[in-house]
Amino acid sequence: MDAAEALRGLPGLALLESARPGRTSRWSYLTADPLAVIDAPSPGPDPFVAARRLLARLDHGGPAMPATNSPAPADTCAAVAPGWADVPRFLGGLVGYLGYDVGHALERLPMIAPDDQGLAPLRLALHDWVLAWDRRAGRAWLAGRALDGDATSLDDRLQAVRERLARADQPARAEADVAGLRFVSGLDQTAYADKVQAVRAAIARGDIYQANLARRLETPFQGDPWPFYRALRTGDPASLAAYLDLGRDEAGVERAIVSASPEPFLTVDRTGRVTADPIKGTRPRGASRDEDRALAAELLASAKDRAENIMIVDVLRNDLGRVCRPGSVRVPRLCRLERTTAVQHLVSTVCGRLAAGRDAFDLLAASFPGGSITGAPKIRAMELLEELEPVRRGPYTGAALWLGPDGAMGSSILIRTFVADGLRLTIHVGGGITWRSDPAAEWQETVVKAGGPLRAINGHEVARPGVTPPWGGG
Repeated sequence: MDAAEALRGLPGLALLESARPGRTSRWSYLTADPLAVIDAPSPGPDPFVAARRLLARLDHGGPAMPATNSPAPADTCAAVAPGWADVPRFLGGLVGYLGYDVGHALERLPMIAPDDQGLAPLRLALHDWVLAWDRRAGRAWLAGRALDGDATSLDDRLQAVRERLARADQPARAEADVAGLRFVSGLDQTAYADKVQAVRAAIARGDIYQANLARRLETPFQGDPWPFYRALRTGDPASLAAYLDLGRDEAGVERAIVSASPEPFLTVDRTGRVTADPIKGTRPRGASRDEDRALAAELLASAKDRAENIMIVDVLRNDLGRVCRPGSVRVPRLCRLERTTAVQHLVSTVCGRLAAGRDAFDLLAASFPGGSITGAPKIRAMELLEELEPVRRGPYTGAALWLGPDGAMGSSILIRTFVADGLRLTIHVGGGITWRSDPAAEWQETVVKAGGPLRAINGHEVARPGVTPPWGGG
């Protein structure tokens, strides 16, 4: 975080951080001052044409050096010397987000809900350097990839980063002024229950098996979003935390994505191995160890939650099967229990290996948006959600991601995520609706999911005017 504070004056700050220990929590990446930015899908059948071309301009290899007093590694990370196999997975490339509506560039879907945030459907910035932290080894790296083979320019930019870090007087750590920050839901409990029943009716008709219905909470906000990230990473630490600077709006107000996501989306390593870890099934954490265990046992024994998880696993198996080698897609873990500060989930793992001629962009095109936050069948569920949700999702349930020119990719699903859009601070919460769903229980699940992030920034949900809050809020 000290390095991030030192680099905050640079445009396009991006921090993808493992703020909580866990299976997916080894590497954290910090970068800024991008060379170029893409803010819209490419027209035509491949929305990633421009992104492919931009990423291809970076060298596959590049110098990397520890930012600590560790011994120097090999000159390039493309050919790592013996004993230096644990270099960062990401050495420079594209960093940013795909908004949920990129799905409209991949499939023919209706556009019904209004967009009142006006953010770019995607933002992919080309970064030729990155600061990487290895939690496992306790080592920090400064790494880079030359643009168009210009190693001299890369050396100059790396040196400028080192000098900025060396001379920076660390500023006082600003705390978010969020006392009494009140978030109001766009749907009250009655309206949300009606939409849960609409999903159940669609299931009864045979249209779908499941849909992930969301509601948005918001509060007016035109300040600095960075203190919210500082509060979120300590108050509700997540294995896939993210801060993405989106630049200023026309009025000069800062905009950003501030995420505490517990859910990976898709990971691809340099050899083409693909992994996805969908989350479905939720219970709150208990007030005591016994209560916590009882809630976990209830979740693990729940036929409804297990069915919900398995349906999404099937969606992902289908998505990965479109671009992976035949026979390589498998499910090594099914419905295991994982916990965050506020909730506990059922998490499965689906993996495969990319087929010859396929890359991370093909995988995104085949799998985005994630099945765990849409439903099954995915396209029909997305059509129904477009009719039921009152506003566009924007970045919510899209993905924060990095992509390297060597073919590797890491990404998270943007849940438990605040968006500062220049006018307001918003957070969406939702849950998977099945035939067995109880509307009151589904509402309460969204309250629990919002509770961790809101408490972390000292905010709270309040009732809409004239509505009595069933959760005991003010």
